[in-house]
Amino acid sequence: MTASPAQTSPISWSDPARQAAFEAWLAGVAPAHGLQPASVRSASADASFRRYFRVDTAAGASLIVMDAPPAKEDCRPFVAIDRLLAAGGVNVPVIHAWDEVQGFMLLSDLGAHTFLSTLDMGELDHHPGQPNRLRYMAAIDELLRLQAVPADSLPPYDDALLQRELDLMPDWYFTQLRGQTISDADRTVFDKAFALIKAECLAQPVAFVHRDFHSRNLMVDPANPAARPGVIDFQDAVRGPLTYDLVSLLRDAYVIWDEDIQLDYAVRYWERAKKAGLPVTADFADFWRQFEWMGLQRHLKVLGIFARLGIRDGKRQYLDDIPRVWTFAHRVASRYQGLGPLAHLLERAEAAHGGTQTQVGFTF
Repeated sequence: MTASPAQTSPISWSDPARQAAFEAWLAGVAPAHGLQPASVRSASADASFRRYFRVDTAAGASLIVMDAPPAKEDCRPFVAIDRLLAAGGVNVPVIHAWDEVQGFMLLSDLGAHTFLSTLDMGELDHHPGQPNRLRYMAAIDELLRLQAVPADSLPPYDDALLQRELDLMPDWYFTQLRGQTISDADRTVFDKAFALIKAECLAQPVAFVHRDFHSRNLMVDPANPAARPGVIDFQDAVRGPLTYDLVSLLRDAYVIWDEDIQLDYAVRYWERAKKAGLPVTADFADFWRQFEWMGLQRHLKVLGIFARLGIRDGKRQYLDDIPRVWTFAHRVASRYQGLGPLAHLLERAEAAHGGTQTQVGFTF
């Protein structure tokens, strides 16, 4: 891989001691990997406390350095899942060096371009051979590899975890972000809806679940849309519902396509999953229902997470993605029996913010 030009502006550090530790560690591992420490520049940050830097090598390539303060980030799950996925043939970063005590890691560089950054938002039909279509099919194929990895060692996506995630929505989105007071009647609506959602999700076939298999966590080659994407940010993987990661990809919090396009990709995934021996349902209509209910759980959770990131953590940019996530959640809540009252609460919250949109779509 060709390295990006080194930036001359210094990396921002709020903790001089952390900066000194980082520079000393990098200097220590540089000779073994041909690193050029003076070339270090910011690569990205995410919703956690982790930061990523890019550093050039003498061979003209680049590597990634992760800075994960141990008091705030535990890298052991990342390392364990990385090794598990690599053994299964999934395109994940190679770990070249890891200082567990200090929280520094040297990784292979999967590229500077996210899946999201290369999508053509004007390409609305996704015909065969078009770049968007090639990228999504490559991502689906990589997802199938991931789901074939044995998941027995992973924690379960159980009732308690599903409930904790769902609770983020009324706590952070409904009350703190949208200013709604939860009455006893409202609480009953949430409780009943969440019980229905959990029951539907827990009844699904189980596989390896990345939990964030979406357009910002797939690294791609902008010049080759059919190339395998690199997979990152998998440290929270669990054993859970088979449809979860497909929902993350096709109903991404950062991009929305017409539902006929989502259906087309879902059918193609379902056909490939059957051939791969994954435990998908025999009937696509049943699979689509599972996809929808799992998506509702995920999008309610994400409403809460994005509200929390904006309010508590000062990452206000995530609030800009809430209307898209709301649309996904409201569509499904409006379609299925028993979820109408939840749809009304979602409408009430957005009406207080300035309005709602009624959406229609496909059911089976």
